[in-house]
Amino acid sequence: MKVASLQMNSQDDKAANIAQAISLIEQAVRHDRPDLVLLPETFAYMGGNAESRRANAETFPDGEAYRAMQEQARRHGIWIHAGSMAEAAGEKSYNTTVVFDRAGNEVARYRKIHLFDVEVPGGMTYRESDTMRGGSEIVTYDCEGVRIGCSICYDLRFPELYQKLAAAGAQVMMVPAAFTLQTGKDHWEILLRARAIETQSYVVACGQVFSHDGGRRQCYGHSMVVDPWGAKIAECSDVIGWCAARLDFDYLARVRAGIPVARHKVLV
Repeated sequence: MKVASLQMNSQDDKAANIAQAISLIEQAVRHDRPDLVLLPETFAYMGGNAESRRANAETFPDGEAYRAMQEQARRHGIWIHAGSMAEAAGEKSYNTTVVFDRAGNEVARYRKIHLFDVEVPGGMTYRESDTMRGGSEIVTYDCEGVRIGCSICYDLRFPELYQKLAAAGAQVMMVPAAFTLQTGKDHWEILLRARAIETQSYVVACGQVFSHDGGRRQCYGHSMVVDPWGAKIAECSDVIGWCAARLDFDYLARVRAGIPVARHKVLV
């Protein structure tokens, strides 16, 4: 399986964001021919105030971003793990991943479980729960014989989620994100590699990059693919673009057989 992780700089212009996503998908397909494409968290709309974010939330399957990604999957004959979009749910929204198969059928939907309510170094405060609802269901899906686990951004800090995904058979962990610059430079790569090593899985991670909200917020980028041994096998630099890698499931099986942590696990 070949995957492509798209790195975007989404803003508070939904049409422009969708156009950027489509352009990157088309470029990745033309140059790397991936089987599966991952988009970042909040790829369709990022920034603005609470009212504008609510106004740009989608009802599925009628939203513009939903239909655009569905059409891209169908047009190129690829799987699209559509990062996350705001899914309308009354006064608040869910931060939701939708996955499409090669025919454009929706095959999975995951609502972000862990909400980012923190004050990061530098004094910036984030209160995702002010406008978002948290999900409660762990989600995996079958991608042509490969079991894929769903997560979003802040979920990365909770290894229990990835252990449950691995227990459900996941061989690949998807991590669409908008990781802040302040936390990303110190924690992003370390956490991704840790989740890969702990679960002996591929981790495909995709980030927003550069500034948002008129420069008030910065995202770290560095989208990457990590193998089951914890080695980076692809990474984006500080650009709007993508990285691609081929996932070798024979190698994954050898890693799991060599150090069978799932079999040795003792609950205490």
